[in-house]
Amino acid sequence: MMEPILANAHIFWLCLGGLLLAAEMLGAGGYLLWSGIAALVTGLLTWALPLGLEWQGLCFAVLTVVAAILWWRWLVARRRRPGGQPLNQRGQQLIGQLLVLDSALVNGRGNARVGDSSWPVRADEDLPAGARVEVIAIDGITLHVRLIQR
Repeated sequence: MMEPILANAHIFWLCLGGLLLAAEMLGAGGYLLWSGIAALVTGLLTWALPLGLEWQGLCFAVLTVVAAILWWRWLVARRRRPGGQPLNQRGQQLIGQLLVLDSALVNGRGNARVGDSSWPVRADEDLPAGARVEVIAIDGITLHVRLIQR
């Protein structure tokens, strides 16, 4: 039973890599990707170099661990990168933006145009229409703004 596998070990590793990658496409969530790639590389190395079964297994294990660690480090570095915008939180993305008031703020409340929509705004003071303001915070859908001094 083992003789055909040992005689064609590279085919075994290439098939295993293909099966792992196919299983990954079915929805494993990234867990089988690096093992599949490691199996493919092990198959190519076994085809190019005469490696014993123990060395093939060690190569596969080391490549899997190295690939997973490199992927993890890339993900951590990507999360630390500044400038990521909060997904599905458009109001949070507006903090720091400069806007022009659509209407005068009466009792500290009014509206400002953001792109193609109008957002409710609130300020600590009454401001005239057309005043330039900066978004400093958000509460629900209400933008808290302050006047920009010219």
